[in-house]
Amino acid sequence: MSSTDKLVRVLAIITMLLVIFASLKAASALVVPLILSLFFAIVLNPLIRLAERIRVPRVLAILLLMCCFVVIMLLLVAALSSTLNEFARTLPQYRSMLTQPLLDTRALLLTMGINISLDEMMHYIDPSIAVRLVSGAVGYFSNAMTAMFLLIMTVAFMLLEVPSLKQKGRILFPVPSRAMAAIRHGLRSVTHYLVLKTVISLITGLTVWLMLWVMDIKFAFLWGTLAFALNYIPNIGSIIAAIPPIIQALLFNGLYPGLGVIAFYLAVNLLFGNILEPRLMGRSLNLSTLVVFISLLFWGWLLGPVGMILSVPLTVVVKLLLEQFEGGQKLAILLSDNVR
Repeated sequence: MSSTDKLVRVLAIITMLLVIFASLKAASALVVPLILSLFFAIVLNPLIRLAERIRVPRVLAILLLMCCFVVIMLLLVAALSSTLNEFARTLPQYRSMLTQPLLDTRALLLTMGINISLDEMMHYIDPSIAVRLVSGAVGYFSNAMTAMFLLIMTVAFMLLEVPSLKQKGRILFPVPSRAMAAIRHGLRSVTHYLVLKTVISLITGLTVWLMLWVMDIKFAFLWGTLAFALNYIPNIGSIIAAIPPIIQALLFNGLYPGLGVIAFYLAVNLLFGNILEPRLMGRSLNLSTLVVFISLLFWGWLLGPVGMILSVPLTVVVKLLLEQFEGGQKLAILLSDNVR
């Protein structure tokens, strides 16, 4: 194949990807729930396999698991809605408590020759914005409750289809091939990543909740839930989750408790993000750090928060698909952490 033909093939693959991504963006309202259902199915399937090993019928195991899932989600949504409503009532206090720190900041800026009026600084601290965000979050949970039935049904049917996928694969690809082996390895890596990420995120959220509760930090449950959810977002998720409780602790609890919260979050990020998670996951996904960060921005733009949470596995899927085409293999190398 000539270099011109290879270039045309690469351009055709890029064009195909652009068309697919544009279609996903246009149909995000339909695609996001399906991707979220697939995420839950991948995470819950190991529990179904465990139940089958102890001779529980798969249908019964799925039914019991879905019932537990519904109960947990109902309790979680109820607790979060109550906490968010209380948080919204507390927000106006932040504005009055920030007056003295802003006066101190203005005095420091004056020593540097920068003159900013207090009114201008207070103008940018508008609790009504945060109240609207919290109200939107409460409304989102209410809407999520109405869509939960469809989500659970989709997850249940996906779990029922898992045993037949291998047989369908043999029918579609009757001759074992290197490509099928690579796809199976990649899917195992994605499943391994999602399950471990969920376990680590759950441990992180519980640790944050318990420690903030022990330190008498208000809304500890809310911050623990936030730490659990944002821990899925690579690189910056855990940092974003730490900012609100740190600001709250500094304002409401004082300097030393606030410094204690900062030290606690640094320890959690060091232990879970830099020691435990890399040790358990290794480098099986074979994605460069730059690609992980860019994929976070790209999938977040394309699919919203769900895209940010699942940016790594979605990028791995794209990389697997590219590796199956001659023109796409070079693009897949650009996504890899190494070129071997």
